[in-house]
Amino acid sequence: MTTEELIRAERSQFIKSKAAEIGFDYCGISKAEFLEKEAPRLENWLNQNHHGAMGYMANHFDKRLDPRKLVDGAECVISVLLNYYPSERLPEEAEDLKLSKYAYGKDYHFVLKEKLQLLLEAIQEEIGEVNGRIFVDSAPVMDKAWAAKSGLGWVGRHSNLLNRDMGSFFFIGEIICDLKLAYDGAVKDYCGTCTRCIDACPTDAITEPYVVDGSKCISYYTIELKDAIPEEAKGKFNNWIFGCDICQDVCPWNRFSQPTKISDFALPQELAGFKRNDWEEITEEVFRELFRRSPLKRTKYDGLKRNIDFLKPLQ
Repeated sequence: MTTEELIRAERSQFIKSKAAEIGFDYCGISKAEFLEKEAPRLENWLNQNHHGAMGYMANHFDKRLDPRKLVDGAECVISVLLNYYPSERLPEEAEDLKLSKYAYGKDYHFVLKEKLQLLLEAIQEEIGEVNGRIFVDSAPVMDKAWAAKSGLGWVGRHSNLLNRDMGSFFFIGEIICDLKLAYDGAVKDYCGTCTRCIDACPTDAITEPYVVDGSKCISYYTIELKDAIPEEAKGKFNNWIFGCDICQDVCPWNRFSQPTKISDFALPQELAGFKRNDWEEITEEVFRELFRRSPLKRTKYDGLKRNIDFLKPLQ
């Protein structure tokens, strides 16, 4: 091993050790380069209008595929995973209204950014001047592609990243910086012949293995879509009012999910006993108080009420 290779390896090990110390479950590193395989897939996905009303997905096409266009002199992408699987879940009986588990606690953008900032500061303190930027869904970065290239898992048939040890209930964040490091390699696809996620999707949003029509996804309808929900989706929501976990819940790899150690992601006690009538009668004042630091702020009170009303049977 050359002196330069040794330095790269030592720096990479320091970053991974520090990431674990800060609380991240996994950390992997890949070379910052053009995403050749993803380019035609993204182009085809956009051409088929699978992004629906998410116009921002068509913006910054080049930057989305090349991190060097986001950070001057970028050499690496440091990817991290942070588990959010809750120890306590909302009631999920036939009549109960459901939230995606990622939305139980504090908005993950704040939690991940804070931890990534600690990691970047630790890198700069240890190594010296490093030009880097933190990313948590805040810019055109293909986080699942980078996490996969960094060996943190593989992209499953439902298009979520899967990790053999912890399933898919985790958030992904990145630091793109100008450090030359030792790079990790991708792992193989362990989906095998399983099609449970495809079979379980009530809106047929997974049009073929590894391809999701975002404009048909329950998460899209309940979070991203600002207009009225199309009537053809009536009766297909399985009582999800914000997001949807169906394709993850049925995935065999999620039998390895363990409760998160991050208290910010826990189900608040005020929400724990929520029943259908609590959701249907929720006032704007209660919404603002209960979800002031929550991902639900994304859909706003009116959006949540629209989603709840959409689930009411026709009179």
